[in-house]
Amino acid sequence: RDCLLSRGLGDVYKRQRNAWPIRKALGVRFNGTDWLDGGISVEEAALFGQCMHEAGFDYLHVSSGGNDPKVRIPGATPGYQVPLAETVKRKSPEAKVLAVGMIVDPHHAQDIVQSGAADAVGIGRAMLDDVNWPHHAAMTLGGVAELPPQYARVASNAWPGYDAARLAGTHLSSASIATSEGLERDRGDH
Repeated sequence: RDCLLSRGLGDVYKRQRNAWPIRKALGVRFNGTDWLDGGISVEEAALFGQCMHEAGFDYLHVSSGGNDPKVRIPGATPGYQVPLAETVKRKSPEAKVLAVGMIVDPHHAQDIVQSGAADAVGIGRAMLDDVNWPHHAAMTLGGVAELPPQYARVASNAWPGYDAARLAGTHLSSASIATSEGLERDRGDH
């Protein structure tokens, strides 16, 4: 079979793998599709993933799109890229596959991993929105999540506002947003 490795691309990845310490994970991120007619198909992406796994990569991070600014990526649905990762996982079941794509709910993330669609999930924008997402997810799922010592005062057993903040769904109330916008205007920062 044509494994793309014979096309020279694999040699670049093999050199990266050889240069990176073996004790550290090295992954490759690639598109499961580019959402273009006649563009990258998920089947091609699955073959590419298989080749990268065979080349020695520790995990395959399956994303999509972003190649052409005119393409409309259907990113409004939670988990919209998970089927791409799942296809790659089916092609290379022994590979560690990471799924992404508007995964914001801890239960959804857990379902993706437990179903075998992927071995891990990436929560990029959810983490930007809530830098304590892993802690909050563990608590939501009934786990124990240790906080670093400097955050001990905001733990659920130490801060009376912990549950109220979770129920609010955000750490910024509309009042604090209005106040911060007012401060920016007052300082002349526009």
